[in-house]
Amino acid sequence: MKRPFTKAGFFTFMRAQFSSQISSLFDFAVTILGAKLLDIYYVYATSLGSVAGGILNCFINYYWTFKAQDCKKKYVVIKYFIVWMGSIFLNTWGVYLLTESIQRVPWVQDTLYHIFDDIFIVSKIVVSLLVGWFWNYNLHRFFVYKDCKIRRPLRRKVVPVETPSKTKKRNIYELQDF
Repeated sequence: MKRPFTKAGFFTFMRAQFSSQISSLFDFAVTILGAKLLDIYYVYATSLGSVAGGILNCFINYYWTFKAQDCKKKYVVIKYFIVWMGSIFLNTWGVYLLTESIQRVPWVQDTLYHIFDDIFIVSKIVVSLLVGWFWNYNLHRFFVYKDCKIRRPLRRKVVPVETPSKTKKRNIYELQDF
């Protein structure tokens, strides 16, 4: 895995941000389409947008951002799904809590209504940026696309160990976790 403060690590981060922007645009389109045109409750529309954006993001990250073609797709999908469920939870509840909090402060609500006709769009922008930077990128980089074999941390390896003996040397084996 590329270190974050090297040239390669920087370009991986930039590819991840670009991938995130493409996925977020798709996420926002589905969310706003659902909430505005289809009249779906904004919390449900946020969840649908997160699902749509997440699927697109997984494909882009697999083939382009982290270039993980040497990873088996089923392992990436399993690990991505785990991270993605956390992301959907954080996005959905973050948007809900921030939107409800903003609506409780009249002057903030009035100020934002001059720019946006729905407050939840501001919440969606803020929450998606925070979740993307602090949750998604780090877990994708260090968990989903780093170790391509999900079973590797779970398997045990037998390693020969020599023990000193006065009469003869013999090999014994001990189990080590890798």
